[in-house]
This record gives sequence, structure tokens and C-alpha cells, in this order.
Amino acid sequence: MGQEILWAPHDELEKIQLEGLKKTVVSCYENIPFYKELFDEAGFDPYAVETLEDLKKAPFTCKQDLRDNYPYKMLAVPMKDVHEIHMSSGTCGVATVGAYTEHDLDIWGECFARGIEYAGGTDEDVLHVCYGYGLFTGGLGAHYGGLYTGCTTIPMSAGNTERQIRVLRDMGSSIICCTPSYAMHIADTAIEMGLDPKKDFNLKAGIHGAEPFSSNFRADLEEKLGYKVLDVYGLTETMGPGVAIECWEQTGLHLAEDHFIAEIIDPATGEVLPDGEWGELVLTTVDREASPVVRYRTRDITRILPGQCKCGRTHKRIDRLHGRTDDMLIIRGVNVFPSQIEDVMKTFPEVSSWYQIELTTVNSLDRVTLKAELYPDFDFDQISAIEQLQKKIEAKMKADLSVGIKVKLVEPQTIERSIGKAKRVIDKREGVK
Repeated sequence: MGQEILWAPHDELEKIQLEGLKKTVVSCYENIPFYKELFDEAGFDPYAVETLEDLKKAPFTCKQDLRDNYPYKMLAVPMKDVHEIHMSSGTCGVATVGAYTEHDLDIWGECFARGIEYAGGTDEDVLHVCYGYGLFTGGLGAHYGGLYTGCTTIPMSAGNTERQIRVLRDMGSSIICCTPSYAMHIADTAIEMGLDPKKDFNLKAGIHGAEPFSSNFRADLEEKLGYKVLDVYGLTETMGPGVAIECWEQTGLHLAEDHFIAEIIDPATGEVLPDGEWGELVLTTVDREASPVVRYRTRDITRILPGQCKCGRTHKRIDRLHGRTDDMLIIRGVNVFPSQIEDVMKTFPEVSSWYQIELTTVNSLDRVTLKAELYPDFDFDQISAIEQLQKKIEAKMKADLSVGIKVKLVEPQTIERSIGKAKRVIDKREGVK
């Protein structure tokens, strides 16, 4: 597998990063008009990069830049070289696009395969993938990692929990890949069915990401399923899951430093912060062909952990995510902004602007409830009309946002007012700090 790179001296990793950085900034400048204009405006000369420190001279890229150049204006290769495309869920109707050459897909598989190795996986393991397959990067990212490792890979995708349980039990799956909340739902459902997951399943590890989870939630999962929980990080804009993954030590996520350069910046000033300080994670790809990004602001808050992991691997580690710099919600792996929910709600004239979004956990799965006030002239004696309107709003939410949102319409003046900023989101989820 060529995993000796995981133990390479760090100065060797920096040489790989510098060589890749030089190629990446030139490729962006010569093949993507957006980057040519961006670099020129910032006075950044891609041909003058001589050290990794020179990356600090380059301007930042953000999600809106990718949206503005939807769908193909951020490609650095001809379409004939693009073998696969993935997309984010989209905000305000515009998604971010991630394109992959054959080379990019190989890298993706290799990066996720590292996580499988961290979990003790080999070609003798059975990998159970129940992240969603499709435009979402979760399912196929884990799938490619399994194929790269040589695992027997079961592409279950999400849903049909009882079938998931049957396959886990019958097929001897040893590593499971899904969101942590779905893993908990599987565990709870299996227990309700009279099974003992620690005895009836063959799991030794789970690679779980796409949503935050606390240390207590992790401990509960490990107790119920009798396995080890490893966190995984990634995003469509830079590749997908596999940018960083925890090892068995569970002391931070190892960055794939031969493929990505990570910086931590002060989100207000853009100043690069030293290792150990919390800030916004910024990523630069160093060998991605189709969709390279330079200094991409992820909006995720973390820090680069000082020192080397006890496992002996030399790649730097990021801490588990501390939050985000924006107000984005991550619901069962889908990115949703409160403004998106509000935009859908406003298409119904019967509903006022007073609303709250409540996040709870039901049967170990995230549940979103939109509580919204109707206008005073609505006839509240028409219970059937209220129920019908709720169903219409829920259907449009599902169609537009790709996430199930329960709608509860209430009478005017029943949602608490605030003198200051309105509290739009009430987070009551289990395991979320």
C-alpha cells in the first residue's frame, strides 16, 4: 500500500508538500480564470514560490467562490479527464462541485484506506459502509478506501436499519463506516430486537464522521457495540472523507500531509496561528488534478496538536472539531443553514417571520423541528388545514434541502421574543457540546 509515507521524517513530507504546492498554484493560475484574477489582484506570483512560507502570500478561497463558479469554472483539467463528480448539498440553491480525475480517485481511496489501517483493518476485513452513496462524498469515499485496502466491501448505503443489523450479524462485518448518530441508532435498534451487539456482531472499529459527537457519546457507542470509534474529517471542496482520520490512540486526527497543507488562522484577521492555538482550518491541496484549491477556508474550528502521536506516525494531527465560524447546522451528515430553512418557510404566505429551529435526538438520530407562527388571520379551528399546511412545508423542506424537518405551526405570540438578537436555533441534541 505504500504506507511507509506515514512514518516518513517530517522534512521529507515538507519536500513533498513544496513540490506539490509549486505545481498546484501554477496549475490554478494557468487553467482556472478565477485563480488568475484572484492571484493577480493580490499580487501573488505563483511562479515565485520557493518555500512553504510563501503560501502565506497567497489569498484565501472560500465556499462562495466555488458557488460563484458553479458548475465547471473551477476545473483545472478538460472535462474528458474528469471521471467522477460529487457535490455538496447546496446553499441558496447552489452547490459546490468536486471533480475527480482517475489520479484524484486513487488518492481519495488511499487516504481513506489509511483510516482503515488505523482501525486495524487489512484485506481480511469486511467493511460495512452505510454512509449515503451518491453525490454525498461519504459513501463512495469509504467504499474506495475499502477497495484500496482490499477489504471485502459491502455498499449498504443508509437506511433500512433492520436489514443493516441482519447484514452486520450474518456477514461478519468487522469495520463499519457511517455517521455516529446512525451507529447509535443501529445499536439501540439491535438491543430493542433482543440482540447483544457486543456478542452478535463482529465489529472491532467504526469510522464515523460528517457530524459532531462528544467524548461521552463516543464512550456510549463503544460500550454498546464493543468496538473502537475513530473520527474522520473531510469535505467535498478538498476531496471528501479522509483528509484527516484518528488512529487507535484517539488523540487527534492524522492529516494526510503528503496530499494537503493545513494552516490554522485567526478567523477575524486571517493571521496564521502557531500549533496548539484554536482557529479556523485552512486547506491547500498539493496533488489534486481536477479541483485543486489554494488556502480554502473551511470555517471549521480546530487546532494543530503539537508533538508527535504515540503511535509513531509523523503526520501532524488536528484536534476534533470545536465548532464552526458560521451558523451552519450539520444534520445527519447534511449541511443546512437556518437561512435556508427560513427561505423555504417564507414561500408560504400563511406563515409569519417568527420561528425557532429545535434540534433534538430521537432514537439516537438527529431530529429537526421548525416551530413557526401562523398569521393572526388564520382560522385556528381548522385543524385539518393546519395539518395539511404542515405536510406541504415538510415536503418542500425535504425536496429543497435533502433533510427531513418536522414542522409545527403555532399561534401568534407563542414563540419567545428577545430584546437582543433572536435565538433562532435551540440545540437539545445528546452528545453535542
